[in-house]
Amino acid sequence: MKQENSYILLFSCDDRTGIVAAVSGALADHDGFILDSQQYADLDSGRFFMRVEFQAGGPGFPDAPTLAALLAPIAERFGWEWSLTPSENLPRAVVAVSQGMHCLNDLLHRQRTGTLGMRIAAIVSNHETARSLAEWHGVPFHYLPVRNEDRPAQEAAIRDVIASEGADYLVLARYMQILSDDMAARLRGRCINIHHSFLPSFKGARPYHQAHDRGVKLIGATAHFVTADLDEGPIIEQAVERVDHRLSAEDLARIGRDTEAQVLARAVDWVGRRRVLMNGTRTVVFR
Repeated sequence: MKQENSYILLFSCDDRTGIVAAVSGALADHDGFILDSQQYADLDSGRFFMRVEFQAGGPGFPDAPTLAALLAPIAERFGWEWSLTPSENLPRAVVAVSQGMHCLNDLLHRQRTGTLGMRIAAIVSNHETARSLAEWHGVPFHYLPVRNEDRPAQEAAIRDVIASEGADYLVLARYMQILSDDMAARLRGRCINIHHSFLPSFKGARPYHQAHDRGVKLIGATAHFVTADLDEGPIIEQAVERVDHRLSAEDLARIGRDTEAQVLARAVDWVGRRRVLMNGTRTVVFR
């Protein structure tokens, strides 16, 4: 079958019988051809999660507004929290960074090569370090310094950039500032962070040097949604690399940077391609 423009239906609801049949039946009745379908029933919470990607399979396939109207009664019947989006419509993100460039550089490279499931609309930073990198990639850069007395104003400026760029997400690509509870609440489910996975051990400065002093055998990174609980939001992706006694603290930091970049990129890509759903303090990720 010729590849046409496709749509992604993503939803969650209380679990009950007939949900999958209702979705597949509605699509079949209107010449919808399913390309990919994944679902998960959380027996502990009683919630159901589903992602369906589909395209036109015949002359009866409706346009986007009609398609949404056809699905709306099913959504109401089952109490969906849902979205219906053309697959090609990637969400926009503002990326916040401090002085570590490894995660930002990786995201920008993936965008340039067409392999990132989000569009980087702008970069904000409390340092000037990333300006030249942003300008080389043709992405607007906003220098927003932080001082304790004007932190609320600085966060308001970040929100202004998000609004002016029409961005859906804020990505913290080694942004070394703690967001306020108010900022975290405003961006619930729309802010992605990355950090090393030693936490709660080795907090503060030079964590890889602290880890080296303790002789760690695993280096890891965690990407998660930001909440008011510092570094404890719903986890999207993690990875580890095995290390040993032969490696210096600088070697551990280098491995850590690579792992952080890869983990953040996967998380951003999956969220952008509508593969991630919130499930309380956890996530459902349809890889």
